Amino acid sequence: MLMSVLCVVMTMMLAPQVNADKPGLKPVRNFYNVLMQDGADPWMYKHNNGWYYFTKTTGGDVTIWRSRTISGLDAGDSKTVWTPPSEGMYSKNIWAPELHFLDGKWYIYFAADDGRNENHRMYVLENASEDPFEGQWTFKGNISDSTERWAIDGTVLEVGKQRYFLWSGWEGTTNVKQNIYIAKMSNPWTISSERSMIATPTYAWETNTSPQVNEGPQVIIRNGTISLVYSASGSWTDTYCLGLITADITDDLTDSASWTKRDKPIFATANGVHGPGHHSFTKSKDGEEDWIIYHTARWQGAGWTRNIRAQQFTWNTDDTPHLGAPVNPNAPIPLPSGEKPHYRYEAEAAALVNGPQTAAEVSASGGKKVGYIDHADSYVEFQVYAQHAGDYIVGARTGNGTTGRPWAIHTLSVNGGAGSNFYTAYSGWNNWGLSTAKVHLNKGVNTIRITHKEHFAEIDSIDLFPAK
Repeated sequence: MLMSVLCVVMTMMLAPQVNADKPGLKPVRNFYNVLMQDGADPWMYKHNNGWYYFTKTTGGDVTIWRSRTISGLDAGDSKTVWTPPSEGMYSKNIWAPELHFLDGKWYIYFAADDGRNENHRMYVLENASEDPFEGQWTFKGNISDSTERWAIDGTVLEVGKQRYFLWSGWEGTTNVKQNIYIAKMSNPWTISSERSMIATPTYAWETNTSPQVNEGPQVIIRNGTISLVYSASGSWTDTYCLGLITADITDDLTDSASWTKRDKPIFATANGVHGPGHHSFTKSKDGEEDWIIYHTARWQGAGWTRNIRAQQFTWNTDDTPHLGAPVNPNAPIPLPSGEKPHYRYEAEAAALVNGPQTAAEVSASGGKKVGYIDHADSYVEFQVYAQHAGDYIVGARTGNGTTGRPWAIHTLSVNGGAGSNFYTAYSGWNNWGLSTAKVHLNKGVNTIRITHKEHFAEIDSIDLFPAK
């Protein structure tokens, strides 16, 4: 009897002490609403192969990402698919690329210029591969109507057998205001009609900056109603917001009289989230929910320093999208339906070595955060549990308020292995972002260590979930 008791005690001492009721080992079906801690002009497309494909403004090239989930986007695969020439009309200021699958091929539409904003025009890339990460991307050239005027933020609308190109452009050759234009397409790289202006800044919330702005058109169709959601006001301001114009699929879409504009924005600054705009629409992993992907200022008054967020939306009775307001960034929101749960580990429950300290913070997930990770040997070490060996995503809720606004760099290592850089963008203290990494974990208990390297960041918690 005594031997049996000793055997049980020894077994308990040697086995990993994993309790599903402990914080971090209980699955959570929510996440904090930052998809990427840095970026603007997000475009996300869910393809029929189960991948989410994504692109955003990098400024200097066209890069695409892919992920099996919305919440795991930042740690997904990425590939630069086109680099501009060193000089020429499309060599600089590459903005707002979009990836479309048309007629069995991939197309990327983007704006670029030669270093002078007045020369911004829209351009097209093509790839015949089934996978946009494979094959050859071919530069197809400029896509424009006969006016060849300033153009950015191009997108494609399909109604029946007719395709249309929509973009933001100038009426003349000077930067007075940006309007939304539409024209018919004869193929994915050619406009085949004259342009028609279907939206121009009209209301006070659209005309409050100079120049006045309507841009970033995106379309979504429900029960025959076309909703064109666009960005209004200056993208460099906290008053940036989303407006709506609508038409019926039976209307002549090149006739401005077919489109009706709402007199108020449908998505604007709220809940401590500033300047939401330039968005795209996508579906949840199981196809049951509608989601908007959008950018915001990283802090109040941050201007063109932005991050990327996402949230579910519903529908109004008139078949237009009900976007509501940007959700509170300090309250987790439900994961997109069909995604596997996350496991959340609070930083204050980790091992804090050589300087890190816990501090109370109302915006933190558990009411506490860990800071003072200030010295070369300072680290925060999490004990995490993996049900299966494989690739996982680590998403850390981090904040960086370092003087001078540099990126903070820590070193992330797993099970004592070689470390890799773990980045935190500046957003100010307690304006939480998302630092991510894809890691390989063994089945059972693993150690994740985050060690100081350059500048300063704080940690609220980490989420751990399968990469697929």
